[in-house]
Amino acid sequence: MTEKADYRSTLNLPETPFPMRGDLPKREPVWAKEWDEQGIYKQLRDARRDAPKFILHDGPPYANGQIHMGHAVNKILKDMIVKERQLEGFDARYIPGWDCHGLPIENAIEKKYGRNLPRDEMQARSRAFATEQIALQMGDFKRLGVLGEWDHPYRTMDFKNEADEIRAFKRVIERGFVYRGLKPVYWCFDCGSSLAEFEIEYADKKSQTLDVGFLCAEPDRLARAFGLDALAKPAFAVIWTTTAWTIPANQALNLNPELEYALVDTERGLLLLAASLVESCLERYQLTGSVVATAQGKALAGIEFHHPLAHVDAGYDRRAPIYLADYATADDGTGLVHSSPAYGVEDFNSCVSHGMALDAILNPVQGNGQYADELPLFGGMNIWKACARIIEVLQQSDRLFATTHISHSYPHCWRHKTPVIYRAAAQWFIRMDEGVGVFTKDKAPKTLRQLALDAIEQTAFYPENGRTRLRDMIAGRPDWCISRQRSWGVPLPFFIHRDSGELHPRTMEILDQAADMIEHGGIEAWSKASAESIIGEEDARLYAKSNDILEVWFDSGTTHTTVLKGSHAGNGHASGPEADLYLEGHDQHRGWFHSSLLTACAMYDRAPYRGLLTHGFTVDSQGRKMSKSLGNGIEPQKVSSTLGAEIIRLWVAASDYSGDIAGDDKILARVVDAYRRIRNTLRFLLANTSDFDPKTDAVPADQLFEIDRWALARSAEFQAEILKHYEVYEFHPVVAKLQVFCSEDLGAFYLDVLKDRLYTTAPKSLARRSAQTALWQITQAMLRWMAPFLSFTAEEAWKLVGHSESIFTETYWNFDGEDVALLPKWARLREIRELANKEIEAVRGTGAVGSSLQANLAIGAPPE
Repeated sequence: MTEKADYRSTLNLPETPFPMRGDLPKREPVWAKEWDEQGIYKQLRDARRDAPKFILHDGPPYANGQIHMGHAVNKILKDMIVKERQLEGFDARYIPGWDCHGLPIENAIEKKYGRNLPRDEMQARSRAFATEQIALQMGDFKRLGVLGEWDHPYRTMDFKNEADEIRAFKRVIERGFVYRGLKPVYWCFDCGSSLAEFEIEYADKKSQTLDVGFLCAEPDRLARAFGLDALAKPAFAVIWTTTAWTIPANQALNLNPELEYALVDTERGLLLLAASLVESCLERYQLTGSVVATAQGKALAGIEFHHPLAHVDAGYDRRAPIYLADYATADDGTGLVHSSPAYGVEDFNSCVSHGMALDAILNPVQGNGQYADELPLFGGMNIWKACARIIEVLQQSDRLFATTHISHSYPHCWRHKTPVIYRAAAQWFIRMDEGVGVFTKDKAPKTLRQLALDAIEQTAFYPENGRTRLRDMIAGRPDWCISRQRSWGVPLPFFIHRDSGELHPRTMEILDQAADMIEHGGIEAWSKASAESIIGEEDARLYAKSNDILEVWFDSGTTHTTVLKGSHAGNGHASGPEADLYLEGHDQHRGWFHSSLLTACAMYDRAPYRGLLTHGFTVDSQGRKMSKSLGNGIEPQKVSSTLGAEIIRLWVAASDYSGDIAGDDKILARVVDAYRRIRNTLRFLLANTSDFDPKTDAVPADQLFEIDRWALARSAEFQAEILKHYEVYEFHPVVAKLQVFCSEDLGAFYLDVLKDRLYTTAPKSLARRSAQTALWQITQAMLRWMAPFLSFTAEEAWKLVGHSESIFTETYWNFDGEDVALLPKWARLREIRELANKEIEAVRGTGAVGSSLQANLAIGAPPE
């Protein structure tokens, strides 16, 4: 029996140390450590020393707890953009940051050490806690292949940043935007503090509606308003509300001046209702009745009614006058609105505009959610639990006309997921519209609302629908409440007169002094300082040192100045917007995008960014948001240790981030397959150019085989296509097109055609070197195309074919002498080849030939 001949020694078999299997979970940590040890980020800065800057300013994650997949998506998107701009030739800098102050950390410290820690000790322990959390999160971000200035990140709790925040606040004051006022603000009982609009989210809440009657205290006046001589029965103004807990604090009734109101005769007395709602109200009250008379709301102004509990307890023996207000409508309820000015913005504005003094406003609800002990009937009760008792008392006293249960959208605290209320409190605000601010020195040319709306029009949005969303929020938002009654945060360094409530006349000087103290000793230094040491003993008897802090959205919202112009000066643009891009989830239209816009407009009359990019949330394959409670989350740490961070990166890049980003084990398995295909293509390229030295072996462009010239021309065309996507931060089309390029342009055509030349011609023949010249350039280009998202793999391959420490010190490949004219010709040849292959396959199916090499192909064409 003759032995089979072994022809391997006669072939140019491909060889490469680039393995078929990436073994990513094991090798990625080694590569990430090498980046650290080699100082790659500094090398990138050195490589772009005189290049134009591209600044993506990092929206700081909160320094508490492990990162989740949402964090991973966000950081990877940022990393891909920065690396892509670096490859374009920009000095693309990335300073990672952390948001460090705020309630979650303060709660963690209180839980561990109790609530009686001295203020400065609470702050010091909070600082230490945040430091530990940052170290854990930083390790996870590095593991994802994110490059940045990890040795010098920014932290909002750094002394310099805390000090510069006060300086930024001083500038906002000088521009005329800051004032103190008693206003209803969102209040969270669990936080024990006011909340900003940014900190509110809406969720369904079950409530009990009630229709409550207010007995008329001026029946003769009411009769005249309706054109009657007298009233035959007691008359009740009936209101409808979903907040029974506000009834004890009622001080007025609101009617619409233009609505028609009816006086309706029923067995329970005369009822004052909106004329268009009489039928529905009587049905709800299970009463029959007839309209006695009608009158416009404006005719009823000023008529007074008894509090519905006045006959139950003398503590409620007061009257509620009718105030006219446009927000009273006949859309539902009764057309009458009861007004508790401490617990509603419209109620507050209505009562104050009608002459109610601020010190006359009743505010029995305390910061912890309980009524003050002295409140009659309900003192000391939690307001939510008191609702049932209030309804019971109203029913027993014959003032309740109807009650039912409903589920409705209601504001909740974004941290605690618990219902919040409006509650009047003396707070510090940034004014959105015209008004007088404290210590105004350099008044802004427009209102803050108008400045922000103008700035939005100058900003690029990715996707574009973000513009409308942010514009609508700015157009409709109230003044910004910036004070909080907590400890772990940048102080409002104010001294307030104990009697008048006025600020100390040296306030602006004190702000400078506080900033200097904090820059040297942190916010703890201000907490330790006595009033006497700052304003002297005599003034300390007259002025109280404020314990309020700035809300955390002002912390992160001023990083455009505290970081890019302060702690990391030189890492932002010197003029115009400090950053080219802010990138966060779409919830940040009401968060960081929003607060950053307002602070920058307040300080500089413009936005701090040139563009805003928003991405969706991470969801499972059914579209449900990933959460611990549903058990549908994918932990980035687990995926990195089993599949590799590169798989997370490719998943993010392949997803359309403009909507929610779906992920689960099946989706990731498909991503793994896509990665293998790209890796295999790359391995083929590396293996077939392993004996190629471009310095000595490259074939001049005019001597290349035509198909090789086509391959370079097609690669140049492909590069132009994907750079257009990269320019507008689109990654999923790049990934999709790269896969098609690898499988169809290369795998199914060009590489398939080349195999005979690569394997069988003389190693240094023109035929082989021509092919290798093209393959080597395609390899150089492809590594750059994929490097933004497959960073580890690109760097792994770069070690074999690169001439510098990192591929990110390079720029996109320059295809010299591209032959565009060949593209349509070879596109037609590929079509003919595909048709020919189909015919050959049909012949092979009959057994007439064994392989395509045994077939003779005749191609006919018409004379034309």
